[in-house]
Amino acid sequence: MSGPATIDEICAVAIAEAFRGDGEILANPIGTVPIIGGRLARATFEPDMVMTDTVAVLAANTLPVGDPDAERLVEAWMPYRDMFDVVWSGRRHVVMGASQIDSAGNQNLAAIGDWRRPKAQLLGLRGAPGNLVNHTTSYWVPRHSTRTFVESVDVVSGPGYDRVADLSDTIRANHEIRRIVSDLGVFDFDNPERRMALRSRHPGVAVEEILEATGFELRVPDEVPETRLPTDAELHLIREVIDPGGLRKAEFTPR
Repeated sequence: MSGPATIDEICAVAIAEAFRGDGEILANPIGTVPIIGGRLARATFEPDMVMTDTVAVLAANTLPVGDPDAERLVEAWMPYRDMFDVVWSGRRHVVMGASQIDSAGNQNLAAIGDWRRPKAQLLGLRGAPGNLVNHTTSYWVPRHSTRTFVESVDVVSGPGYDRVADLSDTIRANHEIRRIVSDLGVFDFDNPERRMALRSRHPGVAVEEILEATGFELRVPDEVPETRLPTDAELHLIREVIDPGGLRKAEFTPR
C-alpha cells in the first residue's frame, strides 16, 4: 500500500457505508465502483451480507473485480430467476446508476428527451420500478453535473418519494433511497420533506462547487462534514485484494 486515499477509493468507501447496518441481506451493487464498495462492506463491517459473483453464485470469499477465473468459495447457487424471490421479499439492497435524478429521488436510466421521440435511448426501465417499491436502493453517479442532477427527470425509471407518497402503506414502508454517492459528495433524504440533502462533501470539494453542479435547490445543513477517508485496512483491501488492477479508476475523469 502506498500513497494517500484517492477519490475513487473515497467513493468506494462511501458506497460501502451505505450498506452499514443492513445485516443478512443480498447486496447487489451494479458497476465496478459499487461492487468494490459492496465487497469492502462485506469484508469488514457487514459480514452477514451475501453477494453474487456477478454471474450466478453466492461467493463466501472476497473476490477481485474483473477476474472471471478467480477461485470462488461457493455458498449457494443464485440463478437469475431466484433473484425475483429476493426482490419481492425486500431483503435486498441494490446500487444502481442514474442518468438523471431529481430532488425527490426520481431516477432516469431509460431515455433523454421526450420519451415518444427521445434524443438518446438508454437502458430502458430495467428492474428499477420493482426495486424501488420492494427494497432499499442507493445510487452511484460518477460524474456530478447539472445534466444528471436535474430539476425534473425526462422519464421516471425508479420512483422517488413524491411518486410513492400516495401509494399503499406497504410500498411506502419498503421504499427507501438510502444514499446517492457522486464524485463530489454523498447525499440522502433523511429529512421530513424527503428532499435530497447534502450529507458530506468529499475532501477538497467546496459546498459551492456541489451547488453549482446541481440543477435544483439542494438541502444543505449549516455544517457539512467531509466524507470519511478509508482506513489503512480498507485501503489494503481495495488496492491489494478487491481491485489490484485499479479498474475503479476508469470511471473518473479530471474536472
